[in-house]
Amino acid sequence: MDTPLSPPAAPAPPAAHPRLDAQFAFLNEADRLKSVLRATTLCDGSRRENSGEHSWHLALYAMVLADQAPEGVQIDRVIRMLLLHDLVEIDTGDVPIHSANGAAHASTDTVLAEQRAADRIFGLLPPDQATAFRALWDEFEAAETPDAVFAKSLDRVQPVLANLQSGGGTWTTYNVTWDQLVARVGQKIARGAPGIWTWVSQKAKAWFAP
Repeated sequence: MDTPLSPPAAPAPPAAHPRLDAQFAFLNEADRLKSVLRATTLCDGSRRENSGEHSWHLALYAMVLADQAPEGVQIDRVIRMLLLHDLVEIDTGDVPIHSANGAAHASTDTVLAEQRAADRIFGLLPPDQATAFRALWDEFEAAETPDAVFAKSLDRVQPVLANLQSGGGTWTTYNVTWDQLVARVGQKIARGAPGIWTWVSQKAKAWFAP
């Protein structure tokens, strides 16, 4: 007589690993940044870039342009800031710097919305990483340390290069003048990377010439 087959053993429950659960929850959430469209287009003007692409490109800017950073700037910290700086746009969306005649980007409503987003998104991480990543994000936003000032200058210069390559881009969309570009963008680039602003301003000013 055949012996009845024993039922298969139930699979063992997965081992509990709350730290990895939290880390992958954050990484999965960060994927949503790839769906946030910015006003700036790709350099070829074929479509709008997304905020994930923007953050990657800025990290590459920091690596390539490290020799333009003032003495003492730590490029590894700059790269980490730039990879994190726009994650809040998962909740808030992109607020173009030239929209609403330049008034929307740093408005009280925008700042508060971004802080709430930072609380939620970085709060997905294990506490030690949540604290460290949020501190980097806050440092970038405050733009007071040498690392943050240089990071902010790169964040401002990348769209300028895209607009130059794409035939005006957001300058055309928002009817930006040369004086507005200097006030909203140029001053921040010059503060952290004066050599870059000297190079970029010569090319940009030619575009605005009558």
